Amino acid sequence: MSRVIGPGEAIGVLGSGQLGRMFAIAARRMGYRVHTFSPDRDTPTGQVADVEVRASYEDLDEVRAFAAKVRVVTFEFENVPAATAEAAASQCEVRPRGEVLHVTQNRLREKRFLRGIGVPCARFEEINERGDLARGVYPGVLKTAGFGYDGKGQRMVRTVEEAEAAWGELGRQACVLEELVDFEREVSVVAARGVDGAFAHYGVVDNAHRNHILDVTVAPARVGEGVVKEAVEIARAVLEALEVVGVLCVEFFLTREGRLLVNELAPRPHNSGHFTFDACVTSQFEQQLRAVCGLGLGSTELLRPAAMANLLGDLWAEGEPDWGAACAFPDVKLHLYGKLEARNGRKMGHLTAMAETGAQAELIARAARESLRRKS
Repeated sequence: MSRVIGPGEAIGVLGSGQLGRMFAIAARRMGYRVHTFSPDRDTPTGQVADVEVRASYEDLDEVRAFAAKVRVVTFEFENVPAATAEAAASQCEVRPRGEVLHVTQNRLREKRFLRGIGVPCARFEEINERGDLARGVYPGVLKTAGFGYDGKGQRMVRTVEEAEAAWGELGRQACVLEELVDFEREVSVVAARGVDGAFAHYGVVDNAHRNHILDVTVAPARVGEGVVKEAVEIARAVLEALEVVGVLCVEFFLTREGRLLVNELAPRPHNSGHFTFDACVTSQFEQQLRAVCGLGLGSTELLRPAAMANLLGDLWAEGEPDWGAACAFPDVKLHLYGKLEARNGRKMGHLTAMAETGAQAELIARAARESLRRKS
């Protein structure tokens, strides 16, 4: 049987947020049908998918029924239970494999994996009981082992006493205590691996965070060629060791001494790769589709330097943002996710700006975002 899943076939997505929405847009443009599965309805993905199934991820009968109607299942977020991925795999291909999710959805398993393949990361201790906290390096960051993103489930701690109090606040569950890294900047590499082992990447991008949430990404990153080469080779090693079929993002700290330390992995398209939708020959979402369907990977060429600025729910505090003002910037693209309620800190959309340099694109993106604010 052909390994290629061609246009006209149905692709299943576990999850229904903005990543699934942009994946579905890319897939439908290429002639595929998209089915999405999540506990919610009228979701960002469901609004553009062919079929929206609303059911619990723990309802394995529904998961199997969903997977039986598609040729391949992929993910738009990593916190899908392992049993859900296993149930889907009983009916069709699951890409990336459920084992990839198993590693990356838990910080302890992820850190052990990275250490096992010799990838540099910050020193850490596994915290399972109170006595483990005494072995930590301080100051540090205490993070829950599971279900953490956008700064959720973590606390800065400077002493053992602070760590004990923070561990109590986090429910005395399994945690990772990481050494606090004095970094110059945060960067990431979004990369893809095909069924045949082919590898493609989008280079290194600069990421600026605010309140632990990605604020602005600039492509390409303002780093030396040596850093780019090392970051890409680390990304390649991670994807190959995990045998990923799909897209994965490696997030790094770049220290003031020029060392790269892996911070986190995300086995899916990533917020820092959203600029690719407008600024690259092949977006990260089309690349995910190509990979999981067994097609050749597309060119990742950056057509123009670009910057992406997230739009959080805070922008709606004074009413509907002024979309006309942002769209008055001719080199800016507006992406809204169709979320039904704006909340502080919630990702509602993003802007992508393109210019002659990344620095210029960043200035334009920030100015366009500021123009959205209603003036009282």
